[in-house]
Amino acid sequence: MTLYAQFAAHLDSILDALTAEGTLPTGLNRRAVTVEPPRDASHGDLATNAAMVLAKPAGTNPRALAEAIAAKLGALGEVSSVAVAGPSFINLTLHEDRWREELRAIHAAGDDYGRSNVGEGVTVNVEYVSANPTGPMHMGHCRGAVVGDALSSLLEHVGHKVVREYYVNDAGGQVDVLARSVHLRYREALGEDAGEVPEGLYPGDYLIPVGQALAAEYGDRYAAAPEGEWLALFRTRAVAAMLELIKADLALLGIHHDLFASEAELQAAGKPEAAEAWLRARDLVYDGVLEAPKGELPDDWEPVELPLFRSTRFGDDQDRPIKKSNGQWTYFGADVAYHFQKAQSADQLIDIWGADHAGTVKRIVAAVEAITEGRTRFDVKLIQMVRLLRAGEPVKMSKRSGNFVTLADVVREVGKDVVRFTMLTRKADAQMDFDFAKVVEASKDNPVFYVQYAHARVHSLRRRAVEAGIAPALGTPDLSRLDTAELTLVKRLAQFPRVIEGAAQAREPHRIAFYLYDLAAEFHAAWNAGNDDPSRRTVIAGDASLTQARLYLADAIGQIIRSGLAIMGVEAVEEMK
Repeated sequence: MTLYAQFAAHLDSILDALTAEGTLPTGLNRRAVTVEPPRDASHGDLATNAAMVLAKPAGTNPRALAEAIAAKLGALGEVSSVAVAGPSFINLTLHEDRWREELRAIHAAGDDYGRSNVGEGVTVNVEYVSANPTGPMHMGHCRGAVVGDALSSLLEHVGHKVVREYYVNDAGGQVDVLARSVHLRYREALGEDAGEVPEGLYPGDYLIPVGQALAAEYGDRYAAAPEGEWLALFRTRAVAAMLELIKADLALLGIHHDLFASEAELQAAGKPEAAEAWLRARDLVYDGVLEAPKGELPDDWEPVELPLFRSTRFGDDQDRPIKKSNGQWTYFGADVAYHFQKAQSADQLIDIWGADHAGTVKRIVAAVEAITEGRTRFDVKLIQMVRLLRAGEPVKMSKRSGNFVTLADVVREVGKDVVRFTMLTRKADAQMDFDFAKVVEASKDNPVFYVQYAHARVHSLRRRAVEAGIAPALGTPDLSRLDTAELTLVKRLAQFPRVIEGAAQAREPHRIAFYLYDLAAEFHAAWNAGNDDPSRRTVIAGDASLTQARLYLADAIGQIIRSGLAIMGVEAVEEMK
């Protein structure tokens, strides 16, 4: 049990004891009670809000309750001192040996330090990327891809079973446009001069190989044929080719999905009809007329009866049509069926969407609440745009690729790890600049470099010790040689498990990047202190005991950095190039 979990258990036992004594009433909800680092490190090592949270529902004085809790916490052998701050916050300072004990626990757990089973095997479906299968991945897709993949790894780290899913939008008009674009390239491959790509078709050169493959297979069979004879075939082949392109692009980022769900197959299998029937049976879909558009009515508007989902019952602004007047499914209707399908094989659902889909969140949240009868946790994470810069100037688009910057080109230029880490250096709903110069800059201002450099420095210390004639310790070294300043680093390491659990609960993988940056900053500061004062260096020639203790601490720092980077899908390098 990690330190924060142990003290949470101590606190729970204390609250049980106070309940048994009659100081607290039975049945109090303790979910909001926390044990965490105090905001100001000078206040101690741990803080709890137990008295502040429980006093009001318990009908007691916060300060009196805090004093009662503090008295019992002070009786714990690991606790050096307890203080009640303000009205009811309780701050604890631990004996330094408790931090040495935690350092041993970090080493004993190895890569499993920070891993937990709080997810209890609950299955979470994470749907991310889901770009239209009409071309290669571009940088507009990159951030959501990285966030979704890192979030999936994070959830697995805390004990969830995760299904990584990609929803293939292959039933809309965009795939017909794709098929027509490929037909143009097919005719070109047969020797026809098609001229400029017409407005409305996809112009990218990436479609040329698809057209060539179809020409090699079918000759001129479909060159002058009516669209009805080739559209379905070309659509199927084009989508398949684009998916292979997309999978290859994602693989450059180390991203692989468990499942590619086809919208076309979903509709062919009658899943939207099944979802509609299920909702109608519960009076959640009815036939009605939408309100007229606000403002001046268009000339062609007329009231039409449509099947409407009662989304206002679940907090939406208006009821939503699941079918168009021509009988085709609306995007929303197809999405309802898709989530209905996902919910049948997962306990929780997460969708990673671009920020341009913000307007549809409320309605799909309402739909999921309806189709799961409120039993399924559903989160929509909106991903803001990434602005590409080169030395501060906007990057010009690539005509060769069809007027966008490909993900593959960016990964090949700066590397997978740089792209992945950078995409997690800000909250997903905050806009981001990706400057090609800055993301490879060797400076403190570049989080990717700063964290990688910390790990490389840790790796170099063993070599330095050998050069100084000091062998690694056999077993645990004498940790009493570590002083208060060095134990401050252990306190940062001990926060890793709670950071992981908090990030998983909040569905925010960027918290790991923030934590690693702070850890790297403290380690670099300690390293720089050794430059100013040789006695603060990790390797002290002539003092094997102290060197071995400091190496033990440094190894733990490297281990935590590796674990955090692994969740982010980033390699922990051993040498900076």
